[in-house]
Amino acid sequence: MAEKHDKHMRRFGLIGKDISYSFSRNYFKNKFETEVIKDTTYENFDLKNIALFKTKLKQESDINGLNVTIPYKEDIMPFLDKLNKRAKAIGAVNTIKITKKGNYIGYNTDYYGFKKSLKPLLKAHHKKALILGTGGASKAIAYALKSLDIDYAFVSRNTSKKAKYTYNKLSDKVIEAHQIIINCTPLGTFPDVNECPDIPYQAISNQHILFDLIYNPSETRFLNLGKQNSATIINGEKMLALQAEKSWSIWNK
Repeated sequence: MAEKHDKHMRRFGLIGKDISYSFSRNYFKNKFETEVIKDTTYENFDLKNIALFKTKLKQESDINGLNVTIPYKEDIMPFLDKLNKRAKAIGAVNTIKITKKGNYIGYNTDYYGFKKSLKPLLKAHHKKALILGTGGASKAIAYALKSLDIDYAFVSRNTSKKAKYTYNKLSDKVIEAHQIIINCTPLGTFPDVNECPDIPYQAISNQHILFDLIYNPSETRFLNLGKQNSATIINGEKMLALQAEKSWSIWNK
């Protein structure tokens, strides 16, 4: 990992696990080409465990900024020197700025990307949401919903203090009462495209918004089943583009 790089080259990248197919790398590669941003690279840092961040990645002194994806959005936090106020409140980090002094500062731009892509779809009756999954991404979603004055409840496989519902306790009535449903689980991601969260899809109507953080495939089974019942559907692509642009502005501030 510790290669010698050109002094004038600005380096950015993505930390995650099994990330050979990454939205961020393609997005930034295209951005650098289209906007003629020279001497700048964006690469994947595939870490088998988060401890490698400290022993390998932090030893490379020429990295300017990083994005963080599944499963490290929470695990990365103890390795950082400082947390931006919002990242601290959310409890998850997906963007790291590395200062000239070599300090690692954690930010969360998922919140921004999600809020900005959901907002145009909201109507007066969208008062309550279900968040499927309780991982790092779900925390930014909850924070964004709160800022939009939307009540939310977490759904998980097991009962916990955090999860109000388990999947086997989701009734038609619960689905009817929560007219925004957000999939924060990896269920349905390529190549396992036939998988989807186990919820009563028959209770979904044209009053619902189904939001899937997944972008590959662009229409997951979760979204397709919502569409069959006339729900408004949106995948994670716009959210990812918005959070990527926000990361870029943080790195260049």
